[in-house]
Amino acid sequence: MKTRWMALMAAILLAGCQQGPSVRDAWVRLPAVPGRPAAGYAIVRGGSSGNDVLTSVASPAVARAELHESMASHGGMMAMQPLAKVAIKGTVGFGPGGKHIMLFGLSNDLRAGGTVPLTFGFDDGTKVTVDARLVAAGDPAP
Repeated sequence: MKTRWMALMAAILLAGCQQGPSVRDAWVRLPAVPGRPAAGYAIVRGGSSGNDVLTSVASPAVARAELHESMASHGGMMAMQPLAKVAIKGTVGFGPGGKHIMLFGLSNDLRAGGTVPLTFGFDDGTKVTVDARLVAAGDPAP
């Protein structure tokens, strides 16, 4: 009986230790030409389940956000492809030249040096909101 009780307590403690996905170092490169889309970047870390899938990013300051990936196409030109979802096994970086977030219809109030909230949505219903730093088109990445 004591062994069952200890096993039950261990299972409860381990379940309480499970952590969900997290997002850090989020930033957005503002467009050089007003009205054009911006690009968002971040580091997304999966939770302890190891089965996290990023399905969306949203912000009240943009009309629409899409997950994209840059890749070399035929002839060596770079092209972007939309992604419906991204499996987060360990840590996945969203950065220039790779996976990123395209932000369309930006609010006219956004200025370099400020921040914008980005909410990352996962297939299990988890949402993680972070403040992304706004960087001007010609400024270095943070």
